[in-house]
Amino acid sequence: MRKITVISMITLDGVMQGPGGPQEDTSGNFKYGGWTVSYGDEVFGKIMQEEMKPADYLLGRKTFEIFEPYWPQHADFWPGINDGTKYVLSQTMEESDWKNTVFLKSPADIEKLKQSEGADIQVWGSGKLIQLLLKHDLVDELRLKIYPVILGEGKRLFENGAIPAAFTLTESQVTTKGVIIANYKRAGEVITGDIEV
Repeated sequence: MRKITVISMITLDGVMQGPGGPQEDTSGNFKYGGWTVSYGDEVFGKIMQEEMKPADYLLGRKTFEIFEPYWPQHADFWPGINDGTKYVLSQTMEESDWKNTVFLKSPADIEKLKQSEGADIQVWGSGKLIQLLLKHDLVDELRLKIYPVILGEGKRLFENGAIPAAFTLTESQVTTKGVIIANYKRAGEVITGDIEV
């Protein structure tokens, strides 16, 4: 079985839209694109280098359309994204010139992929896809970078529809710029109870 890991940069209010630049995703008149740029440091750079090692990738259509023209031209920065298999969930796309691209049509296709043999799978960007994965309990690990900023608008990582699920913190770190790096793995059901005084 292959592990599915969500890698996401989010604000304190859960916004994940357009972290990398002003033109990355302006849908909904989003005007804060590139909100992560001023928070880079050496600690963050090392973590990103580790996460950008070769893997297979699961992407939503919109993220794929952002990645497809950009990353083949920037293999020196992230060679893994070109070499790894890109699995793209889309109802409309069926082919791409970007090597190692496979199109999936449904959550059932993702479940079948997860049960197959092969490399673990990373999800980058792809907010609606992540919400679909959470709804179907297909996320094994969350690797979150939580930035000390509130935007008040934009696409959020967590929306209604995710199944209740518990996670265990497996690793955490804080960068010199105050970004919290927190890795969580799936840990069963939500446990409830009464707080005793």
